[in-house]
Amino acid sequence: MRGQAPASSTPKLELDQQLLDAKLSAPEPPARGHVSRAALIDAARSSRRRVVGVTAPAGYGKSSLLTEWASRESRPVAWVSLDRYDDDPAALLALLASAFSRITPSAARLSEKVTGHGISALGRGAPLLAAALRASPDPFVLMLDDLHEIRDPACHDVLSVVFGGVPAGAQLVAASRGEQSHLPRARAAGDAFEITSSELALDASGAQAVFASTRLQLSSEDAGMLVERTEGWPVGVVLAAAIASEGGGPPRALSGDDRYVADYLYRESLAGLPEHQQRFLRRTAVLDTFSAPLCDAILETHDAQQVLRELEDSDVFLVPLDRRRGWYRYHAIFREFLLGELRRIEPDAAVELQVRAAGWFEAHGSSAKAIEYLIDLPSERPRAVRLVAATALPTYQAGQLATVQRWLGSIGDAAIEAYPPVAVLAGWITVLTGQTAEAERWAAILDRSAYDLVPEDGSASFESARAMLSSFMCASGPARALADAEFAYAAEPSWSPWRDQALVLLGEALLLVGDATRAEAVLREGSLLAATFGNTDVRIAGEAELAMLSMDRGHWEAGAQHVRTARDAIDERRMHDYASAVLAFSQAARLDLHHGNLTAARRELTSAMRARPACTHAMPSLAVRVRLQLARVYWAMGDHAIAHHLMREIEDILLHRPDLGSLLDQVSEFTRLISESEEQLGDGGPPLTPAELRLLPYLQTHLSVREIGERLFVSRNTVSSELGSIYRKLGVSTRSGAVDRATQLGLLGG
Repeated sequence: MRGQAPASSTPKLELDQQLLDAKLSAPEPPARGHVSRAALIDAARSSRRRVVGVTAPAGYGKSSLLTEWASRESRPVAWVSLDRYDDDPAALLALLASAFSRITPSAARLSEKVTGHGISALGRGAPLLAAALRASPDPFVLMLDDLHEIRDPACHDVLSVVFGGVPAGAQLVAASRGEQSHLPRARAAGDAFEITSSELALDASGAQAVFASTRLQLSSEDAGMLVERTEGWPVGVVLAAAIASEGGGPPRALSGDDRYVADYLYRESLAGLPEHQQRFLRRTAVLDTFSAPLCDAILETHDAQQVLRELEDSDVFLVPLDRRRGWYRYHAIFREFLLGELRRIEPDAAVELQVRAAGWFEAHGSSAKAIEYLIDLPSERPRAVRLVAATALPTYQAGQLATVQRWLGSIGDAAIEAYPPVAVLAGWITVLTGQTAEAERWAAILDRSAYDLVPEDGSASFESARAMLSSFMCASGPARALADAEFAYAAEPSWSPWRDQALVLLGEALLLVGDATRAEAVLREGSLLAATFGNTDVRIAGEAELAMLSMDRGHWEAGAQHVRTARDAIDERRMHDYASAVLAFSQAARLDLHHGNLTAARRELTSAMRARPACTHAMPSLAVRVRLQLARVYWAMGDHAIAHHLMREIEDILLHRPDLGSLLDQVSEFTRLISESEEQLGDGGPPLTPAELRLLPYLQTHLSVREIGERLFVSRNTVSSELGSIYRKLGVSTRSGAVDRATQLGLLGG
């Protein structure tokens, strides 16, 4: 699969940076309608407990407490405002690392290290970030607002590992509407300080303080009545003050059947605004976050900046997201009310407003944001599908697999099948993530699909894109794989971003039919082209194959150059968990062995073995080739048990893909060599299997055996069996011991 495009447009970079700055900047405490939570903050700080949970329904001032804390804090504060787009393990890790790097100069490139292309979020990224937090030279505070926006269990698994790295003296402060999954463990350890709605509810003196901040007097009697009616709900009290400031009558006259009289209060607060402001509020409520240019775009106006200034001067629930006041959001409950008003007054407006928002983001180079505004609109499904076609691979390459899978799930199989270019992408995603059954299902769908237009993914045609996937999967043997690769090679012009992919696939197919001379030539061309296009995974694959061919002929210096090129690319783009990286690791180990550097060879072998689960029978040629190369190196180093184990894995792959041409001859030759050897097994024991490697990262979490089984879609008995095997192979008897040993061996972390 091709890599990410080498460059993005300047507008996109600027927009992305603005959005990131807004998410990582602690807002200023509200100037009015705010009751100081200094006593709660001081109690939480002085508790010295590492985990502070602020948990309450909407409207209780959780964000205000965090912003006040941030403004009072003497320690560096890493702030993260979360939203629904962060519900992806890779995106979440990048955000947390970016926040931490802003307060820790030594962690300047941390976000690159913990995400990268294809990096394993739980097995590599999360422990790397946890280690960085643990190594912080100074105490800090990590603040997460709106944690309830994170719903994916995989994200919470990642967070549990990261939060474990918060050292003594530092604190994690998280605000959420619901139970925080990391709190029970901290609570049991006596390491949690919890702030709930009961502590955040206002009493009569708090209500009087809110009114005083708006230069209004509230008698003790009226304050008591207001607190009783709102049950101490802070946002209700603030709204009552806003109504009173607009001449809406004494708060004791408020009425309403709703428990918190929210509907009444909201309607009264909106009714006091001029019509142009009401219309602005209703229509811009379709936006999760917004700036003046974005508002102008969806409203087709030119005065959004002025209206935003007017609204900031009023008492509506407008929250600046950065100190420059470039980006804003509405208070969650206020936004819900505004959307209700939009549906009531302008029932047909929301769709068009979302479409305009999508157009603005697309025009500014943020197709991913555009997709989010379109994907749930039935009338815009075709446009959303085409944007996914153009955006899925770069998003996947950025490590945000969960986001791509969510898009594909939202689109649905029927819509994907109706637009075959996206079906090709679905096939690539399932192949590269080891979903073998799904990969074969999509391959079958593609076989009976047709599409005559030019795809949005940059390939020359649907037929060419389909042929490349078919060649990689090699389901019908080398002759068909070669024909598919030749077809794509002829179809993709020299300027196509997929031509390098076609060349490398052609090189692999030529190796399967025994034409090593031509294979080397096209692999060399493909690798050079991949470097030009910035398609790093293709370059790594090509250079690894070239290294293998060079060393096979005894050209060790040339092989070393290819190994260096591949390994540098892996390190630079953090592609250690990619399938294409496994062959490069194996050739690096082979080169180290040739030079007698056994320590370096074992380090490369560990990296290869750790990443090899990505190489399944869905990519049979690569899966067999890397295992054969690894088995040869292990055998030469005396680790015969591991070599035998790898050969058994090859046998399992060949049960699914028995026709792999000349590669079968190489397997047979090595099998004969080891079967004829009379040497005893060396000291090395069997390696962790791919299934055990998939389970290993979950041992860092506090998930039970049953919960781990649910994550991996296997039974509790299977997890228990694999867990026992991991313990035996690592020579440990506890989960913590397994994590420590796996980290020492390089199977977890960096």
